[in-house]
Amino acid sequence: MVVFWFLLIALVVVVAAVALFVAGGGSGAALPEAAADRTVWPLPADRPMARADVDTLRLPVALRGYRMAETDEALDRLGAELAERDARIAELEAALAGAQAAAMGGGAQAAGRTGGGAGDDEGETRK
Repeated sequence: MVVFWFLLIALVVVVAAVALFVAGGGSGAALPEAAADRTVWPLPADRPMARADVDTLRLPVALRGYRMAETDEALDRLGAELAERDARIAELEAALAGAQAAAMGGGAQAAGRTGGGAGDDEGETRK
């Protein structure tokens, strides 16, 4: 019977100690907020990101960390997609500029032919 009371009192003491530890654990958060390990964001704020920006970007590692292999894979994919997008945009802009130049040049040539033909007709009428 003495052993029973001893174990019961020991159990109550352990439960009380755990409850006090959990309740008095500070701000109540399970883990404190991670402190920033850098203050300067390396990505350009004044222009769109380029492939080189993504290649040089390294995410900070905190106490809780991140899975570096997956993050690096994601950044590699992002960089490749940005490069493909930039190449496609440049290709489309070049095609648009060529089409606009052809439209401007074609319109001027057509106007020149129409105007020149009208002048020739008038000259022939005067003779």
